[in-house]
Amino acid sequence: MKRRELLVILGAAAAWPFSARAQQQRKVWRVGFLAVPLRPAPLESSRYGAFARGMRELGYVEGENLVIEWRFADGTAERLPNLAAELVELKVDVLVVSGTPATSAAQRATSSIPIVMGTTSDPVGSGFVQSLARPGGNITGLSNLNTDLSPKLVDMLRGVAPKLSRVAILVNPTNQSHAAAAERIETTAQRVDLKTVIVEAVTAQEIESGFSKMSRENTGAVIVVGDPVFIQQGNQIAELAIKYRMPSVTSYRENVDAGGLISYGQHVADNFRRAATYVDKIFKGAKPAGLPVEQSTKLELVINRKTAKALGLTIPPELLALATEVIE
Repeated sequence: MKRRELLVILGAAAAWPFSARAQQQRKVWRVGFLAVPLRPAPLESSRYGAFARGMRELGYVEGENLVIEWRFADGTAERLPNLAAELVELKVDVLVVSGTPATSAAQRATSSIPIVMGTTSDPVGSGFVQSLARPGGNITGLSNLNTDLSPKLVDMLRGVAPKLSRVAILVNPTNQSHAAAAERIETTAQRVDLKTVIVEAVTAQEIESGFSKMSRENTGAVIVVGDPVFIQQGNQIAELAIKYRMPSVTSYRENVDAGGLISYGQHVADNFRRAATYVDKIFKGAKPAGLPVEQSTKLELVINRKTAKALGLTIPPELLALATEVIE
């Protein structure tokens, strides 16, 4: 073989890996993001924006090698199936979902596109995965501890209102994880002779009438089971709780930022940042079936002392000492 021919062959061989790498670098990944509430403004600083920030940390930049198709159901869970179908039609590489209703809608929409849960209660009980260690299908991601932590909310209520005898549990009937959470709360309440009243609500009008029902049934406090709709209606819930003189506790800090009394649960923004690591692994060839579901490890206790004063309550010093943040 002539020297010139040999050099041409060697040059082509050397260039092939570079060409392959260049093609991979030019790949623009498309992610569909599905959530129940209104699109937050600004999106970047919201809990959902943490996903985009997590992707940037891993080298993915929107407009360069990443497109995120954001879809929000404006607080109407009935819109989720159509939005999920729309994302599937766009042939996204991965679906990232927030909450049980969105996960359920995505599961019904596709069995082939990988689905990454940013936050979902009880994914095994909801039928999304076979087990946390071995998901077994096209769904993986992060599970929150709302159902497991819900009994703790009873203890916190009794700490700030020791004479409490009846408590309301505000649930969203369209969220299939709420039944299990409410059951655990009721079981815990029964052990300490605390009567419970289940109140179902989805719309602002139902929340309004729900608080009227709580008042008629002489409930002295309300446990708001974590839900995107209740976060969206956080100001309304906080105002009604103060109006009816009811301490409120929940899983999500957004409700306390809006004027609720206490929240105890996972740091949701951190969940969405960690969801980006799942997406990155899937982009690099990992299968959802073999990626174990993680549970939240970063918990936070937020107390609104301004709301406590409005309700005439004194927060026990031992509870204040445990708080991640106290809103004055």
